[in-house]
Amino acid sequence: MKSNEIAKGVYDVGVHDWNISDFHGYSTPFGTSYNAFLIVDEKNVLIDTVKGEFADELIYNITKVVDPKKIDYVISNHTELDHSGSLTRLMHRIGQDKPVYCSKMGLKSLSRHFRQNLNYQAVGNGQEMSIGQRTLSFLETRMVHWPDSMFTYLKEQKILFSSDGFGQHYAGHEKFDDEIGEAIMPHAKKYFANILMLYAPLILKLVEKITDMGLEIDMICPDHGVCWRKDPVKIIDAYVRWSNQESKKKAIILYDTMWHSTEMMANQIAAGLSAEGVDVRPMYLRKWHRSDIMTEVLDAKAVVIGSPTLNNGLFPTLADILTYMKGLKPKNKIGAAFGSYGWSGEAVKIIEKELTAMKFDVIEPGIRVKYVPESEDLDACYTFGQKIGKAIMG
Repeated sequence: MKSNEIAKGVYDVGVHDWNISDFHGYSTPFGTSYNAFLIVDEKNVLIDTVKGEFADELIYNITKVVDPKKIDYVISNHTELDHSGSLTRLMHRIGQDKPVYCSKMGLKSLSRHFRQNLNYQAVGNGQEMSIGQRTLSFLETRMVHWPDSMFTYLKEQKILFSSDGFGQHYAGHEKFDDEIGEAIMPHAKKYFANILMLYAPLILKLVEKITDMGLEIDMICPDHGVCWRKDPVKIIDAYVRWSNQESKKKAIILYDTMWHSTEMMANQIAAGLSAEGVDVRPMYLRKWHRSDIMTEVLDAKAVVIGSPTLNNGLFPTLADILTYMKGLKPKNKIGAAFGSYGWSGEAVKIIEKELTAMKFDVIEPGIRVKYVPESEDLDACYTFGQKIGKAIMG
């Protein structure tokens, strides 16, 4: 890969992982990138590295700009192994005595990840570093999305190196938002929904902090996906909107089915919701990946969940999505449950318990149908959907 100069004296030397399809249970059909950035000045600085198996490609990309031995400093914004996995291989090449700058929590993390005696140097929040004609400053962003996370800001060029903030799991030849356009936003939304939703309150505080600091930003360079240069405020505004979990007049129906009875119920509930003017999407769990479901949950006002009862409990796919959803802590949602059963019918009550634990507003008692729905059962499902729809629209 030819290394690209993305701003004067700033180069993208990262790599593409075209073939990865799963990232910690998050589907990545478009692959991802591990971005690393080289700043050439009186002191040459590398910001972040890449996943371990791509170390040789990273080093090759650096050689297209400078001799790797001429790198003076390495900055680790985030110690997760997709960004630090090639650190020891790189340091062996450039010199193990050279400093690796990181947050205080990053120092602890790197020391545990890599037992080699590297020259780790912790930097404080707001600390500045001159590298010649330009200045770097560091902004602690703890729990966005690991305890060690920080941003690095190149003051003179107003470039924010944002680690895992504002990223997307997307591998493409486009380097910038203006080269791909609106097509990048669904990837950014999915990334937020599955990685950062849990930390929404901290993100709002971070944006407020950046605003209070009067930090001017002409470009945002995350560690995954494209850089934001045309309109960096656009992704910041999107993060504020997503962090506030502003919802649309939209419902999603998550369900699985054994002999189509729960599916029949889902379809009638969807029809009732639609009749009230709600944008509704039934999502059959064996068709949809959990990470795509969470992307839809992010701006849905209502989440309606249906399961047949299996072995006195939930169908396995429902247990999976409820566990995953609970960990991400979606807020400001209406919840409802439904399902079919043959013998005991516990699934609906289990779902309602889980929705209540997530602090969803469970507005209607769950609806249960024994065996195959009759005409009156389907009518009840339609009415159930209408009631949820009125709550959404009202």
